[in-house]
Amino acid sequence: MELAHSLLLNEEAYNQLGEVQKAEFIFDWLRYLEKLLLATSRNDVKEKQKTLVEQLLSLLNSSPGPPTRKLLAKNLGVLYSIGDTFSVYETIDKCNDLIRSKDDSPSYLPTKLAAVVCLGSLYKKLGRMLVNTFTDTVGNILKAMKSAESQGRYEIMLSLQNILNGLGAAATPCHRDVYKAAKSCLTDRSMAVRCAAAKCLLELQKEAIFMWSTDLDSVATLCFKSFEGSNYDVRISVSKLLGTVLAKAIISKHPGAAVSRQSIRRVSLEEVLELLGTGFLRGSSGFLRASGDMLKGTSSVSRDVRVGVTQAYVVFVSTLGGTWLEKNFAAFLSHILSLVSQSHPKATQTQPDAVCGRRCVSFILRATIGGLLGEKAQIAAAKDICQAIWKLKKVVDAVMNDGNVETRVGSTDVAASQHMLVCALQELGNLLHSLGTTVAPLLQDSSAGILDSVISVIQHPSISVRLAAAWCLHCIAVALPSYLTPLLDRCLERLTVLKSSPEAVTGFSFAVAALLGAVKHCPLGIPHGKGKIIMTLAEDLLCSAVQNSRLSAQRTQAGWLLIAALMTLGPAVVSHHLARVLLLWKCVFPVSSKDLETEKSRGDSFTWQVTLEGRAGALCAIKSFVSHCGDLLTEEVIQRLLPPLPCAVNLLTQLSSVLKTYGSTLKTPSVVYRQRLYELLILLPPETYEGNLCAVLKELAADLTASDIQVAASAFLLPPLCHQDDLVILSPLLQETDHRFIEEQLLLGNGIACGSLEYDPYSIYEKDVEGDSVPKPLPPILSVISSAVKLFGVVCAHVGEAQRLFILEQLLDSVKHSKGARQQIVQLHVVSSLSSFLKYLAISKGNLGPEEMRRPALALVMGALESPNPLLRCAAAEAWARLAQVVDDGAFTAALAQVSFDKLKSARDVVTRTGYSLALGSLHRYLGGISSSQHLNSCVGILYTLSQDTTSPDVQTWALHSLSLIIDSAGPLYHMQVEPTLSLIIMLLLNVPPTHAEVHQSLGRCLNALITTLGPELQGNSTSISTLRTSCLLGCAVMQDNPDCLVQAQAISCLQQLHMFAPRHVNLSNLVSCLCVNLCSPYLLLRRAVLACLRQLVQREAAEVSEHAVMLAKDSREELTPDANIREVGLEGALLTLLDKETDQKLCHDIKETLNHMLTSMAVDKLSFWLKLCKDVLAASADFTTVTCVDTMQEEEGDKGDDASVLTTRNDDKSYPYTNPRWATRVFAAECVCRIINQCENAHSAHFDIALAQEMKKRDSRNDFLVLHLADLIRMAFMAATDHSDQLRLSGLETLLVVIRRFAAIPEPEFPGHVILEQYQANVGAALRPAFTSETPPDVTAKACQVCSAWIASGVVSDLNDLRRVHQLLVSSLTKIQAGKEALSHLYNESASTMEILAVLKAWAEVYVIAVERHKSHRQPLKTTTCSEESVRNGSYSSDGLLDLVHTDLGTLSRLWLAALQDFALLTLPSEFASQLPVEGGAFYTAETSENAKLHYYNSWALILHATALWLTSTGFVVADPDEGASHLSRPVTPTSMCQGSSSGATVKSPEDVCTDRFHLILGISVEFLCSLRSDATMESITACLHALQALLDVPWPRSKIGSDQDLGIELLNVLHRVILTRESPSIQLASLEVVRQIICAAQEHVKEKRRSAEVDDGAAEKETLPEFGEGKDTGGLVPGKSLVFATLELCVCILVRQLPELNPKLTGSPGVKATKPQVLSEDGSRLVSAALVILSELPAVCSPEGSISILPTILYLTIGVLRETAVKLPGGQLSSTVAASLQALKGILSSPMARAEKSHTAWTDLLRSALTTILDCWDPDGTHQELDEISLLTAITVFILSTNPEVTTIPCLQKRCIEKFKATLEIKDPVVQIKTYQLLLSIFQYPNPAVSYPYIYSLVSSIVEKLQEIDKRKPEDTTELQIFQEGIKVLEALVAIAEEQHRSQLVACLLPILISFLLDDNALGSATSVMKNLHDFALQNLMQIGPQYSSVFKNVMASSPALKARLEAAIKGNQENVKVKIPTSKHTKNPGKNVSIQLKTNFL
Repeated sequence: MELAHSLLLNEEAYNQLGEVQKAEFIFDWLRYLEKLLLATSRNDVKEKQKTLVEQLLSLLNSSPGPPTRKLLAKNLGVLYSIGDTFSVYETIDKCNDLIRSKDDSPSYLPTKLAAVVCLGSLYKKLGRMLVNTFTDTVGNILKAMKSAESQGRYEIMLSLQNILNGLGAAATPCHRDVYKAAKSCLTDRSMAVRCAAAKCLLELQKEAIFMWSTDLDSVATLCFKSFEGSNYDVRISVSKLLGTVLAKAIISKHPGAAVSRQSIRRVSLEEVLELLGTGFLRGSSGFLRASGDMLKGTSSVSRDVRVGVTQAYVVFVSTLGGTWLEKNFAAFLSHILSLVSQSHPKATQTQPDAVCGRRCVSFILRATIGGLLGEKAQIAAAKDICQAIWKLKKVVDAVMNDGNVETRVGSTDVAASQHMLVCALQELGNLLHSLGTTVAPLLQDSSAGILDSVISVIQHPSISVRLAAAWCLHCIAVALPSYLTPLLDRCLERLTVLKSSPEAVTGFSFAVAALLGAVKHCPLGIPHGKGKIIMTLAEDLLCSAVQNSRLSAQRTQAGWLLIAALMTLGPAVVSHHLARVLLLWKCVFPVSSKDLETEKSRGDSFTWQVTLEGRAGALCAIKSFVSHCGDLLTEEVIQRLLPPLPCAVNLLTQLSSVLKTYGSTLKTPSVVYRQRLYELLILLPPETYEGNLCAVLKELAADLTASDIQVAASAFLLPPLCHQDDLVILSPLLQETDHRFIEEQLLLGNGIACGSLEYDPYSIYEKDVEGDSVPKPLPPILSVISSAVKLFGVVCAHVGEAQRLFILEQLLDSVKHSKGARQQIVQLHVVSSLSSFLKYLAISKGNLGPEEMRRPALALVMGALESPNPLLRCAAAEAWARLAQVVDDGAFTAALAQVSFDKLKSARDVVTRTGYSLALGSLHRYLGGISSSQHLNSCVGILYTLSQDTTSPDVQTWALHSLSLIIDSAGPLYHMQVEPTLSLIIMLLLNVPPTHAEVHQSLGRCLNALITTLGPELQGNSTSISTLRTSCLLGCAVMQDNPDCLVQAQAISCLQQLHMFAPRHVNLSNLVSCLCVNLCSPYLLLRRAVLACLRQLVQREAAEVSEHAVMLAKDSREELTPDANIREVGLEGALLTLLDKETDQKLCHDIKETLNHMLTSMAVDKLSFWLKLCKDVLAASADFTTVTCVDTMQEEEGDKGDDASVLTTRNDDKSYPYTNPRWATRVFAAECVCRIINQCENAHSAHFDIALAQEMKKRDSRNDFLVLHLADLIRMAFMAATDHSDQLRLSGLETLLVVIRRFAAIPEPEFPGHVILEQYQANVGAALRPAFTSETPPDVTAKACQVCSAWIASGVVSDLNDLRRVHQLLVSSLTKIQAGKEALSHLYNESASTMEILAVLKAWAEVYVIAVERHKSHRQPLKTTTCSEESVRNGSYSSDGLLDLVHTDLGTLSRLWLAALQDFALLTLPSEFASQLPVEGGAFYTAETSENAKLHYYNSWALILHATALWLTSTGFVVADPDEGASHLSRPVTPTSMCQGSSSGATVKSPEDVCTDRFHLILGISVEFLCSLRSDATMESITACLHALQALLDVPWPRSKIGSDQDLGIELLNVLHRVILTRESPSIQLASLEVVRQIICAAQEHVKEKRRSAEVDDGAAEKETLPEFGEGKDTGGLVPGKSLVFATLELCVCILVRQLPELNPKLTGSPGVKATKPQVLSEDGSRLVSAALVILSELPAVCSPEGSISILPTILYLTIGVLRETAVKLPGGQLSSTVAASLQALKGILSSPMARAEKSHTAWTDLLRSALTTILDCWDPDGTHQELDEISLLTAITVFILSTNPEVTTIPCLQKRCIEKFKATLEIKDPVVQIKTYQLLLSIFQYPNPAVSYPYIYSLVSSIVEKLQEIDKRKPEDTTELQIFQEGIKVLEALVAIAEEQHRSQLVACLLPILISFLLDDNALGSATSVMKNLHDFALQNLMQIGPQYSSVFKNVMASSPALKARLEAAIKGNQENVKVKIPTSKHTKNPGKNVSIQLKTNFL
């Protein structure tokens, strides 16, 4: 293919190819040429133009296929527009000649068509340059059209469209001729030609004024005619034409250029609407030509015309736009409603017609009001609709009150207005539903009277209106949950009062049912008590039904309807009423069959009617129960449900005889009864009605083959039974489109009504399947069939085999014996049931049974495969495959395939070929690529042949679809076939006419399947793969150019697959441009494909996609659809706009996902852009809120209010790119803001550091950081939080919360000590205040409480007066909730008030916890530091201030907190304790709503627990008044009442008991939570819980509780161990360890206390016999599970081994020392290890002496192990924190009193010696532990020497080794080591016990002196040597002090010469280095001290050495005058050394 990439056609390469390759080659070359021409310079093109034109024209004669001719024509146009134009006339003549040619052979046709296309393209490109030739050309083309076939007419129309487009106004002379030609084509029998003609006329009307003036009527009539018998595409195109022309007629009123030329008849809006109305009502029969049948009233308009006109209405209004609609809404509304009014009885003369008419009207209203108007305009529209309802209501009232004179006339009036009312009510409902809570102000506005108007028509005489009004109330309740309860109350009250009016009973029962259906959409629910009221009312209605025969039917229906609707409230409500419902259910059916017989003989048709109604209602109620309350279906309940069932089935079998007896009035009730019973049986498990299976099966068979069925509604029966993927090859109506709502009616055929609410009032409470619109149940006569088919599948699978065979035979016979149309209907039903049965069997893995079953099943399916109904063939193909699946026998499958082959080979008719080819594909789908490959080959061979059958596009479509199924299921087996299949697909793509779009769609599916099969192989580079890849891309390109939108959608999904497998080879910019162009396509499936593809692309390359889109928008002028404004707002903005307009759920989800991916990968880089997008969307709603915001601001004092109002007022002159986005879009924008903040968190730190951000912005202005946009973030959060929409308020508050949490800590660089958020406090306050008003729903208030507490806790505001504003909001909430659950709003479910109460308590808890923390942290530094008076005052003020703020309410709060915790404790009890729970619920929840309440408690208990623990700690568990709770709450809720029944309420507990209860409450909740951590437990909860335990154990009283109850302590330790094991977070582990430490402290205190009291009691006399306290008693044994110490050890080992696995002897293989490299742990790791070591060192104190011996080895092993594993050399001789901790722990252990206690003394001594040996062994002789830090080990040895009993370290062998270690260390060259060694030796030498210190002195002094003398000789050169020298001298001085008199003189004699040698004389001092000067000072200083101290020795030495004396004297003299100055400095030089040694002492020694 590379050879095709040249400017001129490479003819040499071309001629070597085969036929198919030639076509590919040409197409590829033309594609390349199109790009190349635009990129080549004009001169180069001119140079080769002649050759190129020749080559292109020669291609005309090579019969090019449709895509090739299109490209060829395009290239010619481009070539002439770039190059010279003088040869263009020749080209045009040549094309005209080709068209004139008389050759009519099929082979010549492509050439003719190509010439036509070329002409179109040339005129389009060159336009007016060719003006002088165009009349001839047009004449020639029109002449050719007379004899052209459909393809020719199609191309001619499109070509004329291009010619008109190019010439513009210059084409006027031909306008009439073109118009005439297009008129005839508009009613062509080929649908594609009609579409092309519509496009041509659409182009024509731009210039041809007559079309929208003089000929307007005829254009309209023509369009109506065109709609007759049209398909979906024609309706789209023609409605676009009609709508545009009519809109033009209205717009053209404005005087313009056109008017001046000729006077134009002006057209008014009324006339235009009347024109459209005529089409809607009379169809194409025109105005005057009302034919006879029209007058007789027999004909009604065909549905396709009506649907077409409906679409034209929408186009008409959309073209005129939203603002036009706003202005003319009233006129428009009255006209649209009048379409179904009394003035046109024909439109609504039959029920089906009326329903369809109403549907069209609803569609027009929804598409215009819902699609074009912004929220404000929609609210105005709602008012208008409401006015219309009032007017219609008045008419009805007038009639109803008007005596009985004109009753008959009146009733027709009422009947006629009913449809208008239904449409108005439904639209009002939809409108309010979509507006959500933004509509609240409208409903509060009494002048609009919306609620009154809807409720007033609930008693309308027509049932449809009553239902529509009920549905409208449902919508209001879903939109505004706060209205749900008041509306319910109002309707229940009316229902009770008006019980005697039949209309009121049905109307209000519908309303109540609809409102109950709304509850599941309202998370806040309704009060639980309503269930009881409704149940009582329903019982009352059922019981009183018998009293009054006029009302019995209505009351019965109403009663059961209420019960059925009540079931939707779910198990929590229903469980309380279940017994009554089951009793009613039992009573409604006779007990035995005998009673049923007697029933039959009694009564008349009316009583039977009521009875059947009642029983059907009861069945419906039970069905509703089974489907909504599955949890209540226990065995016992099922047993109680069953008894009436046999009787119900029995009645079913008797129905026909009842009908015969009582006449046909019972027909409908009996059908409804059947349907209800079938529906219930489908839901129940078949085992429950086993005894009745056969009876039911017979009835079903009779139903399905009944003789009186006239209607064949395959369109609703079969689609669920076909495979979803197969439906695409059938009517496009089965696919999802934007017009599905009205197009559905065309599917069902003319006689059948489409679904509507009045066919089944019981569906009013069900959730609609298709989203939010009205439920649309089908008429009972249809739905009963549908239920029967479903049930047949279930029952037939469960009866015995004989019975099953009998039924199948019977069904087969009934099909054979029926005739004509009826046969089709019976066959339809029978095959549907069989399919349903096979599907059920296959899904439940059943088996068909014995072989004789196969024959009837096969006969039925084969009959259907040859049925003329394509849907039935489709279902049969599915059944065929399912049959093979359930027989599950290879031979049978092979036989089936063979049958298909034979049929396909022999049959010639379309029906058989299509049916069996699909059957082959389906077989593969369910049985894999039928394993044997020769099968595959023969299948594919046959399908190849069929797919090339050009005589029948249908056969091609089905065969190709089947092929795609085979490719899909064969998988890798198909590889052999890939190449031939691909070339077949390409060949067909290049040759099948574009008019056969369905063939192209199937080709697309094949290509898609092939790409999937090839998969990642497509990335390969081999020749074969790259050829395949090129072909795939070529195929995609052909499909992208196809005019059919669904084919384009296929192309996009193929490219999406290719991009997934071989991204490098897909041209992204082309793909993105294709996506952008189709972003707003009118075809839903194309939009879906575009977004699915975009969503995939942006996951990988969001930035590139976004750039390509913007580039494209800037380059192209006209390509892009006007709706997507990419040029201004980028692709992201266009997607947001689309999200706002789009109604399809799946699409909206994809748009959101796409935007989320884009945001994730790009928001940080394009921060301003994204924030501006979100801000524009949110600001578009600000004009609602401006007023309210500014008002709230004015209350703020002074200037703070002003800066906030600056944010909220907005300048109106700036145009916003988004006009009134809907609330859902605004919510999404607010969510995006939160996501952007989260994204920035993972990016650069400057996003949250204003100083850094400003600096980087200065450096490079392109830098952009989030913190610089803080004002915008606050403003967006503010706008959202104060909106009318509750969802948006929640999102706004969430955004505010995120902003506060992220930005609270950022300091303000300009004002030190302040933070940047401080300036926004007024805004925060103003955003929060509206959420605390009384009418705010609880969920918003709860969220606002969370924000309040976060704001207060964040510490942004330090001034108490400023804090008070927000604090006041929390105080007001606290006041509101103090009354407990009784006081709060009754609008919502009780659990909603629980939510609000807990949110308030949680918020207070958070504030209190923070206040206490701040108070603590301020107190600690103040003790130690002395800082300026003012800061102390401020600091303590703000820290205590917050605590003071909370303090005032602490009394109330603590009581409420304890009550909430008590509730939580009760709610978390396991279910077996349910009987012990209080009957009336807890303090804040009611027993009935406990399930819902649990969730709210789970969200808030942890913080409340922490706060309560802190409060109890602060009171030190002192109870002021044990009954403090009683006075304030309606019921005392302090835990005093916890463990007593209500009867013993009088007994007052002692304070001790109250404390114990509280202690156990907190401990119990914590342990319960921590010991079974759910996976969803948040970190916050766990941390809060651990902090609560810490706070609890901070106080002595709880510690004594834990200490004295050992089991409790062990339990807690085990729980903490689990927490540590299951949670990795270091903070949680540290908090757990802190609690462990406190538990051990508590145990220590307890042991000490016991020992003390024992000593006091027993006196000193009997000391020997004292019992042993502490663990391990006298034996020293620790029992796992019973021992606190053992549990602690386990936990500490777990921590240590996790951080240092080498400590685990199992891991390292030996318990001994193993040479591994020591390591430095992370900061967290070090903290954990240190905490564990602290705990370990505390353990011996908890044990008895014997016990301590048991644990000591473990403790020592671990401590020394940590030392060994982490003793890393650090710079400057520092010790790592873990080493420091282990040394500290060692010191604690070694100095334990147990080491000296007599019982354990010897054992301890032995163990400690072993430990010391272990440390000494760390210095390996072979030097493997070179990395170990000598200082750490020496320090450890020193700790042993100094802290243990002397006998441990003084045994010779150990002492010798220790001394050697010191000696060796002294030899190490490292100065730091030497300094530390001297310091350690100093501490040993000074040890008071000579037995310990003397051996060291004897062994080491000589070497120290030598060292010093060596330094003395060398003279130190740097400060470290100076330090070593100083430390050495200190050691010697210390020795002098310790030494006995006789030795002292020798020591001083050693010391003096060394010191004196460092003294300098005057001259030397001047030139000496600083080191030498320091030494001089140091020596002099020391000499001055030693001289006086040991004067005698001093004198002797001086005397013996005059040189020394002279030196000393000189120095003293020389420095006499400076000495005052020098002494302080010398002190400084000594300091460093001193500090270090002191530090070490305090640390370890």
